[in-house]
Amino acid sequence: MPDPIRVLLADDHAVLRAGLRALIDAEPDLHVVGEASTGEEAVDQAALLRPDVVLMDLSMPGAGGLDATRRIASGPNSPRVLVLTMHPEEQYLESVLEAGGSGFLRKTSADEDVTRAIRTVAAKKFRYPKSAVGRNRAKISKGDEDLVRRLTERERQVLVMAAEGFSSREIGEKLFISPKTVDTYRARVMEKLELRHRSEMVHFALETGLLHAKSSPTV
Repeated sequence: MPDPIRVLLADDHAVLRAGLRALIDAEPDLHVVGEASTGEEAVDQAALLRPDVVLMDLSMPGAGGLDATRRIASGPNSPRVLVLTMHPEEQYLESVLEAGGSGFLRKTSADEDVTRAIRTVAAKKFRYPKSAVGRNRAKISKGDEDLVRRLTERERQVLVMAAEGFSSREIGEKLFISPKTVDTYRARVMEKLELRHRSEMVHFALETGLLHAKSSPTV
């Protein structure tokens, strides 16, 4: 049996953390390895415990969850960050994407979805609400087939893996090319598609169907 997915809980409400720990530890393939009540603690604990997934609240004392997500996701061999919040996705989804987050889950649906969402992001897939995935469809889908055709097969491969959150080194290992070559392909993709940020790359890959087979956007 494979090792359980290691989870770090980051939320300033002790009662909520206790409930989440009980829910997660009841699953044989999941295990809570630590807790944090501030953004700074989340960053420190992530570096110390090396979890597979950080379940991150956005609203915490000190450095908030968004800054903590950015710092955790930018590190080498970084864990996946699943944001758990009361805020609606339309208010923070773009910021979560830009910070390097791998998923967005409302606290109102956490009891039903949190364990599935943890498994999804641990598998290097995305977990976003369907409503968020389709929000910019009109903007992206106009001529999207022509845009996809402008990319070479290798550029499409790099686009998908970069959108999934793989580093240049990881992409290079999978495609048997150097990280520097990966960066060159990534730059070409961004230029051809006129994209500036990773969040735009993720949206493009989702909206054009390049990520649909490997992502898990749910209601």
